Amino acid sequence: MASENRCSGQGTGLFLLGLLLTIAMAIPASAARYLVIVKDSQVYGQIQSQWVLNSSSLTSQLLSSRDVQVQEALPEVGAIVVESERELRLSNSADVIVEKEFFHKTPRPVYSDELGATLSQPWSYDVRYAVSPSDILKKKKPKPKPGPGSEENDAQVGPKTPWGIRMVKAPQAWALGQQGQGARVLVLDTGIDKNHPALRGQIEDTRDFVGDNQTPYDVADKVGHGTHVSGTIAAALASDGFSGVAPRAKILMGRVCSEDGCSNVDVVRGMSWGIEQKVDVINLSLGGDFGSPGEKSAMEKAEKAGIVVVAASGNDGKPSVGFPAAYSSVIAVGAVGPDSKKAEFSQWGPELDVVAPGVDILSSVPTGTGCVSSAVVSQAAGTKGEVASSCFIGSAVVAAPGLSKEISFVGLGKPEDFSGKDLTAQFALIQRGEIKFAEKVKNAIAANASGVIIFNNTDGLMSGSISDDGTVLAIPVVMIEQKVGEELRDHLGAGEKIRVQVSTSSDDYSGMSGTSMAAPHVAGVVALIRAGNRNLTPEQVRQVLKDTVEPLGPNEENEYGSGLVEADKAVARAMQLH
Repeated sequence: MASENRCSGQGTGLFLLGLLLTIAMAIPASAARYLVIVKDSQVYGQIQSQWVLNSSSLTSQLLSSRDVQVQEALPEVGAIVVESERELRLSNSADVIVEKEFFHKTPRPVYSDELGATLSQPWSYDVRYAVSPSDILKKKKPKPKPGPGSEENDAQVGPKTPWGIRMVKAPQAWALGQQGQGARVLVLDTGIDKNHPALRGQIEDTRDFVGDNQTPYDVADKVGHGTHVSGTIAAALASDGFSGVAPRAKILMGRVCSEDGCSNVDVVRGMSWGIEQKVDVINLSLGGDFGSPGEKSAMEKAEKAGIVVVAASGNDGKPSVGFPAAYSSVIAVGAVGPDSKKAEFSQWGPELDVVAPGVDILSSVPTGTGCVSSAVVSQAAGTKGEVASSCFIGSAVVAAPGLSKEISFVGLGKPEDFSGKDLTAQFALIQRGEIKFAEKVKNAIAANASGVIIFNNTDGLMSGSISDDGTVLAIPVVMIEQKVGEELRDHLGAGEKIRVQVSTSSDDYSGMSGTSMAAPHVAGVVALIRAGNRNLTPEQVRQVLKDTVEPLGPNEENEYGSGLVEADKAVARAMQLH
């Protein structure tokens, strides 16, 4: 939690000296950072001129003698960042808040609990892979194929157009919204792959707020989250149809999260940079169960500066919206799947504004970190040839034509299912359920399996990470569909011998799930709105979004907010306003 201290009294420029002279005289701890948030702009101006801008003043000398170092002034949000080796406490003013640095969890892939639910890990996201957008759209009610001359024409969409882009009707809004031309979106996240083919022409500027000497450059994305979010917002329109919601908008990346967490101080610094840059929208696919006075103040300052702030509602599947999405100055976004149903992980509550696609969202990931697979079945009476498959992060790369092995069914992949079995030179065929994917794979490796094929226990395909530290296994791990897996299991039970040829390869695109993936759809729609009408206030933009949704339900507890965002209607409505 943030360390917040307030006292009564009138604030003046000289007050801050007294504030910092009241460092607790406890045992010194390791140096910590603090936000000093000044509510009154005139008081902040006095403080800045007397303290920050005059480093040779008596004030600065006194401060340095008490182990306090001024790091940065943030005039756009009325705050100052300081570092102190002693606990910093506030006295003598109601105009100033001192907030100690804390960390939100880094957005990371999470495991499925193998029962169909996402583990309770706030602000992480489940990683899932779509074989293709068309496979995903089969789950949604069928729509007539758009033909030449229709609003969504063949020149705008293609086989790689993500289903979420189509669901929010972004292509239909591109003409009015100029594909986001001129709109600028700040993404505060884990960084970005500046060399990704879908993003390298879309990035206007970057800034690292973490300061951990990341390589090969300061905003390099070692987590993958920021690159994925950025692609959903503004990936360039490719010939195969892959695109972001606003493919001509520009991305500014503020790296505020490392592998170790997202600092509240760095989030506020990133917000301040966005206000300074006069961006149109800020996307925050991060946060947690609690906020802080500094973050709340920064969101409010951004709104007053005319910037629309969009944030993810959270992934803990509970009836409360997380922060910063819950702040009234922020547009809170929940997630739905291709069937327009609320994603099981999506948090909801009175503060939820809208929902957007957030399950199996195909987007850019750091180059080469994605995974695609092929599985070809032979010597089975029913199923032969290539079958639909998905690849797991951490799977070994097996170049085509791949490995061809006989398969052996080992139930749910529990230790007892492998009892007395040696799977040398065989693939383990395992049913999804009851234990984690990683445990199934570990047990298969212990039985000397050459690879693992997991078949689903529900329709479609999904995947996830089989290591939480980036470890790449020595064997391939793929998933096949439930119907195919059950058929193979039954043929094996009848005594048949079946071979499957598996290959895997790296890719630059992958699917992910989470409200982290839903929020950038809305940020992209805001970019289209802003490209069409730059005169709307943040509150007007919020109202336009809410007034033009597709209502979803049942919605007794505001599980869907106002409903599913629709870009075409939103941009058209925005163009009518003055």
